[in-house]
Amino acid sequence: MTPHRRLIPAVLPSIALPSTSLPSTSLRATLTRSALACLMVAGMAAPVLAASPALEQQHDDLAEFQVIAHRGASGHAPESTLDAFSLAQDQGADYLEMDAQLTADGKLVVFHDDDIERTSDGSGAINDHTLAELKALDVGSWFNEAHPQRADTAFAGARMATLEEVFDAFGYDARYYIEVKSPELNPGLEEALLAKLKEYEMIQSGRVLVQSFNRSSLLELHQQSPALPLVQLLWYYPDDESEEEDGRLEEWTGVTPGPNRIEDADFEAIADYAVAIGTNVRYDGKAVIDADFVHQAQDNDLRVHVYTANDHDDMQQLLDWGVDGIFTNHPDRLIELTR
Repeated sequence: MTPHRRLIPAVLPSIALPSTSLPSTSLRATLTRSALACLMVAGMAAPVLAASPALEQQHDDLAEFQVIAHRGASGHAPESTLDAFSLAQDQGADYLEMDAQLTADGKLVVFHDDDIERTSDGSGAINDHTLAELKALDVGSWFNEAHPQRADTAFAGARMATLEEVFDAFGYDARYYIEVKSPELNPGLEEALLAKLKEYEMIQSGRVLVQSFNRSSLLELHQQSPALPLVQLLWYYPDDESEEEDGRLEEWTGVTPGPNRIEDADFEAIADYAVAIGTNVRYDGKAVIDADFVHQAQDNDLRVHVYTANDHDDMQQLLDWGVDGIFTNHPDRLIELTR
C-alpha cells in the first residue's frame, strides 16, 4: 500500500537556509492538503501558499520506510542524551526521536519522563527545576547500572540536553521526530517549540516531524504553522469495564474508536492536520492492531509509524504488514533488515 500526499507546484523561489549541512535537492514547493484548505478558506491564492522545496523532499522521503531512533539509540546508550543521538546518527537512522519539555525557567530540554528520578540522580518533576539545576544532574550513570553488559565509563556524568544543543550538534545532517510531551504539565510548550523550530528553520528545511498524543496541541501547532508535518500518536488498550468477552479496545485520549471499530472517517479527520499516525502495536504482549488497520490508515492518506519494536521477529512482522516506519531502541538491528 503506497499512499501519496497531494502536492502544490512551486511558484515561489526557495527561502535562504543556514549554510550548515543544507539539503542539496531542489524540488517543487509543497504544502499538505490541510494547509491548502486552511488558507483557501481565508481567501488566499495558491502562490502565497508555497512552502520551501525541502518540504516536498521530506514528504517524498516519507514514502520510503523510516527508521526512527527511539530516544536515540537508547538500547546502546543513555536515552535522550547526545551520546544516544550521535550513535543513532552513526548507525544510519532516518529520524532522531525525542521528547521536548519546559524547565521552570522556560527552557526547552530533551527528556522523556515527567519525573526525573528514573534516569538521573535527581528527584521531582522536571518542570519544577531550572535549567541550571537540571544541568547539574547525571543522566548517564543509571544506564551503566541498568545495563552492565553495555556500560561505558564515558556515559557517567552525561548532562541533560537542551533542544538547542541537539540542533547545534546535528544541524541539517539529521531529521528530528519531536514529541510535545505532557502539554498539560508544560503550559506554553507549543509556542516555545514552534519558536525554536522557526529560529533554526527546521520546518522550511524539511528536518522535523512533531508528534503528540494531545490532539489539541497538534491542532494549535497546525493553526500556527500549517506547513509543519504532524503525527498523531495513538495508544490502544483493552477497556477493563467492557462487557465483551475479550475486552473492548479503546484509544487512550479518544482520538479514534478501537481498531476494530475504526472507520475511514476517523482516519480522514486525522489526515486533515497530520501526515502520519504513531501507534502501539501491542498491549501486555497482545496485538492491538493488524495489517488491515495499517492498510486502512494508508488508504486514507496517512503514513503508519509503530512503536516500539526491538526484536527482529517483531520488526519483520511489521515490515510484512507494510508499515511506513518503526520506532526502535536498536536502529542498527532494524537497518540490517531494511537496507
